[in-house]
Amino acid sequence: MLTAPPPTTTSSRRSPHPAGDLPALAPSVVATSVALPRHHYKQADLAQLVTQFIDGSAHREKAVARFFERVGVGERHLALPAEEYVRLGGMEKRSRAWIQVATELGAQTIAKLLEESGLDASEIGQLTTTTVTGIAVPSLDARLMNILPFSPSLKRVPLFGLGCLGGAAGLARTAEYLRAYPEEAAILLSVELCSLTFQMDDASVANLVSTGLFGDGAAAVLMVGARHPLATRAARPRVAASRSVFFPDTERVMGWDVVDSGFKVVLSADVPGIVRRHVPQAIDGFLAEHGLVRKDIATWVMHPGGPKVIDAMEESLELPEGALAATREGLARFGNLSSASVLFLLDEHRRRRAPPEGGLGVLMAMGPAFCAEMVLLRW
Repeated sequence: MLTAPPPTTTSSRRSPHPAGDLPALAPSVVATSVALPRHHYKQADLAQLVTQFIDGSAHREKAVARFFERVGVGERHLALPAEEYVRLGGMEKRSRAWIQVATELGAQTIAKLLEESGLDASEIGQLTTTTVTGIAVPSLDARLMNILPFSPSLKRVPLFGLGCLGGAAGLARTAEYLRAYPEEAAILLSVELCSLTFQMDDASVANLVSTGLFGDGAAAVLMVGARHPLATRAARPRVAASRSVFFPDTERVMGWDVVDSGFKVVLSADVPGIVRRHVPQAIDGFLAEHGLVRKDIATWVMHPGGPKVIDAMEESLELPEGALAATREGLARFGNLSSASVLFLLDEHRRRRAPPEGGLGVLMAMGPAFCAEMVLLRW
């Protein structure tokens, strides 16, 4: 049974140390970058292809087309040419494909990040990687050590299993590291190749929805501590605070069943309901810790779980019209990129949608278990 977090108030009372006043060691985001695989497809073309893979009957073709239309996705980029997915087979071939493409995209994304920041790879103190779509030992970060000139003493933190939550959680954990080591710079990299999890012989609703919803991409964030030379540059945003929220007894809401043919999706239709029941309390509790209420937030950087999830967030949080426009547009352009999605949106907000200087933002994603991660930003 779901247990909600303790109720909190949405009053306008302020704490003695509101988040409008940044903590002394608040880390800064100084660069962001994103990358997409080169294989680009319109949603309607992918629907036809999936029908051939699963079941070519006219009835199934119409059903797949409906699923693909309802998820709010217009186009996606895939790790492989579409015709190659039928030959993926089991875990071995999928893992090889994941390692090859993830390494290429990861190196490309980090190279762009370093170019924007003006730092050399050898100046990075920690590299955190997050994914839920592939497993590699040595891990992705170790493989990147042989491509990019990182210091041999680089601290590496590979995260697996956080799912869509990974981008927000990785940002929060990187910020915590930089508060402890304020002279350093650190990178968070997310690479998600969701298409490599497609199950050919699974005609379930969960598989069809996930196949129509999820896309492939990589995103990275470079952050510096408050005593790093780049912290004096007009770096925006800064990470003021973060909070994790876990909802007990929700293991079967979202995740994978690991089977011989790879990762088989677990996806409950109750995700929008969970959002409505629990996210407002979680957000309000987080903001109240810092003397804030929802109306204090200028920008919402929210992971695009899907159209119904976006609707549930918008309605339950009573957000202003257009507050999640970037989230909807990102879903249409790229699909749900799991942990990379919220970092794509952070990049979008930094470059084109940043609020006025001093404005506050909330970055949030949800993932398997079921749980949420919230990050308070000051621009």
